[in-house]
Amino acid sequence: MQAQPREIPPPHRFRLIVFDCDGTLVDSQHGIVAAMTTAWRGHGLADPDPAAVRRVVGLSLETAVAALLPAGDAATHGRLAAAYRAAFRTLRAQPDHEEPLFPGVRAALAALDHPAVRLGIATGKGRRGLLATLERHGLVDRFATLQTADACPGKPHPEMLRRAMAETGAAPAETVLVGDTTFDMEMAANAGTAAIGVGWGYHEAAALRSAGADRVVARPADLPAALQSLKEDAACA
Repeated sequence: MQAQPREIPPPHRFRLIVFDCDGTLVDSQHGIVAAMTTAWRGHGLADPDPAAVRRVVGLSLETAVAALLPAGDAATHGRLAAAYRAAFRTLRAQPDHEEPLFPGVRAALAALDHPAVRLGIATGKGRRGLLATLERHGLVDRFATLQTADACPGKPHPEMLRRAMAETGAAPAETVLVGDTTFDMEMAANAGTAAIGVGWGYHEAAALRSAGADRVVARPADLPAALQSLKEDAACA
């Protein structure tokens, strides 16, 4: 009887690595700010502060709009969210529209490829927008689970991570969230998973640490070492 091949364990403790999208995989800030500005102008409002827009990236759209216009009512927030979606669809259809991958992201995803490890995404984007972004970069097949804010409560609610774990059979101790915002770090804490903050996104490294990041990495190439160091932390606990 032929022996079954043994599964090669990954060099870290994680069976599921879940990435945020905007600010973590792709630099979409220019399109987000432009679409938000178009929505605001279409309703006779002064342009939103670009820095304030970047701070709410990662939240579900309606929550982000409400944070940017706290004096508005729910109906106004809904109209602005609809206007943003329309403006972003128009931007995305333009031939020169770009949501570039951050330098080193593609190589980092390849370096994390392992038969015992699944990759996923948890994002404030809608599913249509996420698929458009992944297809543009040829990355759809990299991810085993895609969780979006139009199917789950927005961050920092843990539902997106819970669904990702349920779909892949990973336990919280085997799961890590990689993201650039405090909302990502808080979502991971709420789901009971580890969290790695990225220093190239839209929130400061100090804020990520304060929000519960186990590590903050300066560049995508640092992710494998950060994952390994979390394995060593678990062994010492």
